[in-house]
Amino acid sequence: MDPRQGGTSEAVLQLCREAVRTGHEVEIASIDAPGREWATSFPIPLHPLGPGTSAWQYSASFLTWLKNNIRRFDAVVAHALWQFTGVAVRQACAGQPYFVFPHGMLDPWFDQFPLKRLKKNLFWPWAEYRVLRDARSVFFTSEEERLGAHRSFRSLSAREIVTPLGIDDPPVATATMAEAFAAKVPHLAGRPFLLFLGRIHPKKGCDLLLAAWRKIAPQHPGLCLVMAGPDITGWGATLPSPTDERVFWPGMLTGDAKWGALHNAEAFILPSHQENFGIAVAESLACSTPVLLSDKVNIWREITGAGGGFAEADSLAGTETLLRRFLALSPEEKNAFRQQARSCFHSHFRLSTAASTFHQHLARLIL
Repeated sequence: MDPRQGGTSEAVLQLCREAVRTGHEVEIASIDAPGREWATSFPIPLHPLGPGTSAWQYSASFLTWLKNNIRRFDAVVAHALWQFTGVAVRQACAGQPYFVFPHGMLDPWFDQFPLKRLKKNLFWPWAEYRVLRDARSVFFTSEEERLGAHRSFRSLSAREIVTPLGIDDPPVATATMAEAFAAKVPHLAGRPFLLFLGRIHPKKGCDLLLAAWRKIAPQHPGLCLVMAGPDITGWGATLPSPTDERVFWPGMLTGDAKWGALHNAEAFILPSHQENFGIAVAESLACSTPVLLSDKVNIWREITGAGGGFAEADSLAGTETLLRRFLALSPEEKNAFRQQARSCFHSHFRLSTAASTFHQHLARLIL
């Protein structure tokens, strides 16, 4: 549940918060190591039962806790795949219904990495295939994700439901938020900027964005680019021209600084090679900030259909086209774009609506 790990942990947290607000009791068992600073003020009862061993994150204490506690709950949901947690849930439930949320972890993006494909093929028949087959239901967050899962594994056999994720309404923009963001990027000095907000990771297309930026930046001398997010692996240091004077690297933004960035950006851009949902995408829409996406972000159809953003291929040409399409808009068109972004959020990605739908599915399926 480490917040630095990106969207899945945030999606789980938001679903749990909404469940508590609507009268449910929720607990989270995870394979995080005890004693982490971020866990000390965690808003949901958290049982950190790791650290797991090996890349598979095996944890005997996680399985033991499940076996000892699982009967206290009406519904058990395993979030994510390819680690010990799903196998442990299947084993511990032993006749009690459980559910799985893959969060995009069956998407075919990994096919371009032969070693990853080999590892997943080895795990699939005895682990993930059985976890999904025996679940009472498997929840996909979009039709795009569901279809991608079948392209990845044609033998997939599961009771499938498409149910959207959502986020809470963001706080209203304030001067304090703008000031908190400005403190993180003091040399930005109030100039207009495009925003990338996510992990600095090859999957996110950061290299494509920087390469496309170098192509369009000379024609837009007043514009800046903010590359905000944690660089856990150090990959960012290998990216081309990371010291461009109009490219800013504030690290991970949280709290007021994050909201200040989202509310004040000209547009949010994510040329990702694979993205199941994208919490920051929905947060941008909620802040009336248009989104510029690759067509590998699984919710791109909903967004472009509602007029909340543009989508192109996850390539250098596609990323450059995204930038040029947006920057060619008139001020009036950009203002209309912002209004459409907010409407898109209300129509598709509000947490209260998404969580209510999810909980209705659970209530119906555990009977």
